[in-house]
Amino acid sequence: MNIGSIFIESIKEFALDSGFAHLSDWRYIIMIAVACVLLYLAIAKGFEPLLLVPIAFGMLLVNLPATGIIDSAKSANEPGGLFYYLKYGKDLGIYPPLIFVGVGAMTDFGPLIANPKSLLLGAAAQFGIFFAFLGALLLGFTPSEAASIGIIGGADGPTAIYLTVKLAPHLLGSIAVAAYSYMALVPVIQPPIMRALTTKEQRMVKMEQLRPVSRVEKIVFPIAVTIIVSLLLPSASTLIGMLMFGNLLKEVAATNRLADVASNALMSIVTILLGLTVGATTKADTFLTPQTAGIIILGLAAFCVGTGSGVLFGKIMYYMSGKKINPLLGAAGVSAVPMAARVVQKVGQEDCPSNFLLMHAMGPNVAGVIGSAIAAGILLSIYGN
Repeated sequence: MNIGSIFIESIKEFALDSGFAHLSDWRYIIMIAVACVLLYLAIAKGFEPLLLVPIAFGMLLVNLPATGIIDSAKSANEPGGLFYYLKYGKDLGIYPPLIFVGVGAMTDFGPLIANPKSLLLGAAAQFGIFFAFLGALLLGFTPSEAASIGIIGGADGPTAIYLTVKLAPHLLGSIAVAAYSYMALVPVIQPPIMRALTTKEQRMVKMEQLRPVSRVEKIVFPIAVTIIVSLLLPSASTLIGMLMFGNLLKEVAATNRLADVASNALMSIVTILLGLTVGATTKADTFLTPQTAGIIILGLAAFCVGTGSGVLFGKIMYYMSGKKINPLLGAAGVSAVPMAARVVQKVGQEDCPSNFLLMHAMGPNVAGVIGSAIAAGILLSIYGN
């Protein structure tokens, strides 16, 4: 064989081994396009880039053919791809509780402690979870699958992943992407619902300043919540316990260094790992199905219903308080911390620029995190093995 023939054969072999040669399935082309759109929304439009960039890039990598990045290990001499190992933190339910440690360390529970009525708004916003649960049952999903789909309505990605891993791991890709996508789109989805359900007069209500909360109260609160919730609902203790542990680190002066690590380094590392592995569950051949379309639609409906039910309950409190409570606060009852609270602040200032609702909105926002974790615990206790 002459040099020319060798060169030609080498070129052919290179071409056959390239990803282009394996890019014959249109579904992979669609998923690559979807990943690029999500990256555009995250980078150019600023839709929660800390969440969407890792998820979208993981989606992109896993749908590029012949990379082997998610291949299973065949033997000790043939190790698997990178994502094959990283996904164990997700599949074993390790990443979501670690995220909760970071969330707790970043969050001030003071507004909730100062205004316990916020718990009611947080609870009302969880109605979307049970709405989607019933909708999924009507569409033919099993109770375990319906429970996993329903939790999307809480707008809490880690909780959705944690529950789905326990109840319906085969739906993890669809549910995780739906949950995190709607979390990122909070500033787009919520405002129209909030404006439609309230009047200008109601949106302009200014709240009284919250009372100061002592350091002792802030230290006792996470300990008390952990004990009470764990005794009442043991299945929720992992998520609630890690959330409260992170918050306790924040409030105890002697553990400020640990709180700093949890809220910055740990949170960033786990967000990267969780985002990439969530994106890696969206391989085209298993993701692009009618079932996924149903989950996406149900998730959106759950999120909208949760927002609406929170605002409507806020209107009830508005009238019961003698028009002293701004009903927009109910929209913060979904678990997207602090995005939902920021949206309340933004919408409130559209009609009254001097209206400052952010700290008031953090109360129901934190209550929503606790509420979604409790709802997950209830569903897990009923439908878990």
